[in-house]
Amino acid sequence: MRRVLADTNASRAQPPRAVVDYEELASCWSPGYRYAARVSSDDERLGVEALSAAGLDVVWVESPDIRSGDVISLSPQARSCTVLFRAADHHHALFLTNRCNSYCLMCSQPPTTVDDGWLVEEAIEVVRHVLDPPAVLGITGGEPTLLGSDLARVTRTINEKFPVTRVEILTNARLLGSSALARELLEAIPSARTTWLVPLYGHADFLHDFVVQAPGAFEQTVAGLLHLQQYGHAIQLRTVLIEPVLQELPALSEFVARNLPFVREVALMAPEPIGFALANRDLCAVDLNDWHDTLRAGARTLQRYGIPFMFMNVPLCALPHDLKPYAQRSISDWKNTYAPECNGCDVRSDCCGLFTWYERGWRPAKLVPIKLLEASL
Repeated sequence: MRRVLADTNASRAQPPRAVVDYEELASCWSPGYRYAARVSSDDERLGVEALSAAGLDVVWVESPDIRSGDVISLSPQARSCTVLFRAADHHHALFLTNRCNSYCLMCSQPPTTVDDGWLVEEAIEVVRHVLDPPAVLGITGGEPTLLGSDLARVTRTINEKFPVTRVEILTNARLLGSSALARELLEAIPSARTTWLVPLYGHADFLHDFVVQAPGAFEQTVAGLLHLQQYGHAIQLRTVLIEPVLQELPALSEFVARNLPFVREVALMAPEPIGFALANRDLCAVDLNDWHDTLRAGARTLQRYGIPFMFMNVPLCALPHDLKPYAQRSISDWKNTYAPECNGCDVRSDCCGLFTWYERGWRPAKLVPIKLLEASL
């Protein structure tokens, strides 16, 4: 979500609206939708105001940071709006809750206990007002399974409106260790178009439970993974590369290969330097150049057992040459930036870059521009 300044004629804060260009308003119009028409002249503003006076649910908005196809929530008192869905982005996600039952050492979104149930209704309204189907739509938090049947309601809304859109649910899977909840959710959520993104930080409870700061979490998560497999759902395991995890990464890879061979893939991720990670900097701020042998050892094990893997949030220059092909451009558009050193890099367009707030935190490695001609010599 991003907040942008905008001129608007709305008189009070409103629920989500679909943004369309003024000249497209007539062709896009559908009953039951709320619209924000992008205007660029006094005549267009007057035209929108006339439609609003006639009883149509439309306001005008003027901002260089808003495009047709976006979904926004207006805050007219501050002459601004929050972009809830940006059509031009490559990564789309619905934020359903800030509550969580884990307190991970490197959590980028520290949980709260505030009742934020309204986020579910907002997410459903966002989906209703998205004009074109995204290829993938993520669901995140907090911990989405805390919502119980409301999580299934959100996924059902997505599936009904966009039957070809793939849904990715980021969850610690602890609550899915319960047979009753697993049955309730996993039978209601279509497995054909859903992938569950589940963090696993160790091969044993002493490590995983320490990282997530929740006793018993390892056994609950493994039980949740087994239930996901039982109901035929695809799983991407996620492992954030902080120091205690890196120390046991080869053992974790062996555990996954021997005990969880049904996972679709494993994502090895650099931590996001914000939130709890800043408070636990001594454990989270690593230079991945110092861990190349460990990364290779973990990767070799996964390769030997035929389990696909990838690196996420890791700049190409932070990986050894043989692991660079497994790097993904994974940092969400609105979080993504590049350091000055990246300007001289020949593979910048293929690199995930850095999180925007790296300067207040740290870089995942010393950045060294890659020169293709030099690399080929």
